[in-house]
Amino acid sequence: MAQGEKTVAKLVALVDGSAYTQSVCDHAAWVARRTDAAVELLHVLGRREVASAPTNLSGNITLGARSALLEELSALDEQRAKLAQKRGRAILDDAKAMLEAEGVAEVTTRLRIGDVVETVSEIEGEIDMVVVGKRGEAADFAKLHLGSNLERVVRSCHRPVFVASRAFKPIESILIAYDGGTSSMKAVDHIARSELFAGLKCRLLTVGPDNEQNRKRLDNAQAALKAGGYEVDVQIVPGQPESVICQAVEADGIGLLVMGAYGHSRIRSLVIGSTTTEMVRSCKIPIVLFR
Repeated sequence: MAQGEKTVAKLVALVDGSAYTQSVCDHAAWVARRTDAAVELLHVLGRREVASAPTNLSGNITLGARSALLEELSALDEQRAKLAQKRGRAILDDAKAMLEAEGVAEVTTRLRIGDVVETVSEIEGEIDMVVVGKRGEAADFAKLHLGSNLERVVRSCHRPVFVASRAFKPIESILIAYDGGTSSMKAVDHIARSELFAGLKCRLLTVGPDNEQNRKRLDNAQAALKAGGYEVDVQIVPGQPESVICQAVEADGIGLLVMGAYGHSRIRSLVIGSTTTEMVRSCKIPIVLFR
């Protein structure tokens, strides 16, 4: 295996106190150990969590009673905001301890107030990868519901997004869902150069007709991966991308799925009724998405 480049120098892991926080930390630690990357843990408090709620005090309340109630409500809002920030720092501290226990040398934390997607966009220039759980705190038990923040992050982020599965399992193989489009070519180029995937078994899969066009695309991708030191198992399988990819993942015991997000073909389009959404929803393994 050729020596990979340091394509992940710093990653940001989004933690929110949900059941996925442990998995996000475990997957972030896996990436960090393989790439010697620094990890920044990010917890974003919604503005509603720290803002004073508007209160309607109209009605038959005397001026003195109204003033007293306003003061009490203001104190409660202030206490709620302080508790939200305290809880956020506790989540970050726990997550940092998890990563340090996994041997990650450089871990920092960041507590922000605002919108998750806006925050990730602001710091995107400082990082090389985003690690996020499939579902957030409000959607832990809605198995078929993807976290809204996940969809929004993937749609807006130009860095690779590593979507953590519910629980971490050792990763020994990758499946690249490849259609020859810009996003999937970007994924192949990244894998060929990156130390993150070095030493993993690699399978390259195109879903569609076995024709000259698809063969040529696969040959080009295979050549790029071989130049990076990979032995690549190449396959073209007809059928529906969602079904074919899921079957391949399960049949071969794949540990990590890599695919493009967005694009004109079904395999890369995101988010409404798309293959990407279905893969993230139904696959039990982590997925790395490229735009």
